[in-house]
Amino acid sequence: MDTRRNSPEGRDIRYHLHGYTNARKHQESGPLVIEKGDGIYVEDVAGNRYIEAMAGLWSVAVGFSEKRLVDAATRQMSKLPYYHDFGSKSHSPLIDLAERLVQMAPVPMSKAYFTNSGSEANDTAMKMIWYRSNALGQPARKKIISRKRGYHGVTIAAASLTGLPNNHLSFDLPIANVLHTSTPHYWREAAPGESEEQFASRLAGDLEKLILAEGPETIAAFFGEPIMGAGGVIVPPVGYWEKIQSVLSKYDILLVADEVICGFGRTGEMFGSQTFGIRPDIMVLSKQISSSYLPISALLINEGVFEPIADESERIGTFGHGFTGGGHPVAAAVALENLKLIEERDLVGNARAVGAHLQARLRRLASHPLVGEVRGVGLIAAVELVADKAGKAPWGKPGALGAQVNGLLQQNGVISRNMGDAIAFCPPLIITEAQVDTLVDAVERSLAAALPQVRAQG
Repeated sequence: MDTRRNSPEGRDIRYHLHGYTNARKHQESGPLVIEKGDGIYVEDVAGNRYIEAMAGLWSVAVGFSEKRLVDAATRQMSKLPYYHDFGSKSHSPLIDLAERLVQMAPVPMSKAYFTNSGSEANDTAMKMIWYRSNALGQPARKKIISRKRGYHGVTIAAASLTGLPNNHLSFDLPIANVLHTSTPHYWREAAPGESEEQFASRLAGDLEKLILAEGPETIAAFFGEPIMGAGGVIVPPVGYWEKIQSVLSKYDILLVADEVICGFGRTGEMFGSQTFGIRPDIMVLSKQISSSYLPISALLINEGVFEPIADESERIGTFGHGFTGGGHPVAAAVALENLKLIEERDLVGNARAVGAHLQARLRRLASHPLVGEVRGVGLIAAVELVADKAGKAPWGKPGALGAQVNGLLQQNGVISRNMGDAIAFCPPLIITEAQVDTLVDAVERSLAAALPQVRAQG
């Protein structure tokens, strides 16, 4: 790395505190500075080109440098560069996007509410749920259940919903009234001889026991990702969502589907809820809604959520919540054009077809000595690495092997991300089968390079 004081890397070290980064290690190693992007590729300041196998942060559906999105932003910036939705104000892109999203929803929805990120949207969902409970005369119904290894964001409430230790340690989280139930990871968590259906039944039983222990009258909602993303791309076992929904319905508990990663085609359906037969009361949308060209997120709420909230806003005189940039006209215009591209180019179909090829190619790695499990659906997948296949044990400190292979992948021209020892893949929805082959070939080379290092160190 160029360590000259005035290089981009040197200035980054001096002035920039990074998210999800070891700040001390960063002072030694410095950043990878990305200068431009095109299609599924990005390029750093040194001219090195990479397949962006994580679509940025699970999000650049239509690829980098899509001219139609740039043009949509330019047109809207010239016409109405900013407005808001406070006090019954609105604007055309926001109205069009709200209508489009409600009509796209896989189950009947009533209204769209706009925020700027998945974290903000999940925070807002929690506030709406509390507000609704009060409106219904159920002030005790405030507890929220999410899952261990689930990911719902990093604001105080959303990070509490998140079930990952590093999002809680030293932040004094989770806050009160947020509970966590079992992780639906069959390969890692199933008992010996337990079938997927039996495992799913046991997890539904765990959820019901938690509800009964806390008191059903105190539980307001359950938050879940159709496929767990940052927790390691955890695909639910057969029957899981059907059984979970049966428990929630029994106790009149709202279901919030966090579609921030799965939404808009990632699983080979428009929404992950369609892939897994989920019937949510609230849907949380972000990332691929605009391909992350601009920050925007949304909540879709059904009539059962909207009507009590509307009544309570009448009683109080307002719904006292909102964001300066929520439903920003430029972001909304970009989101609308992005959704047009996803439909016109059948990127959901591409995710289904090319995703099948990605899953098949990655599953051929299952016999590799360092691979414990390959999992995924559509264009989202993970390869979990182990030192001991039979015992599913890590190599040294958990996450060390994942970090090593992830570093080798970058050297081989692929940007991925390791969640512990799980290497994730979530490329732009425009990826082709030939590009998938290039990506997986790089994974194979990286595993081959890691194996002698692992064996040498024991």
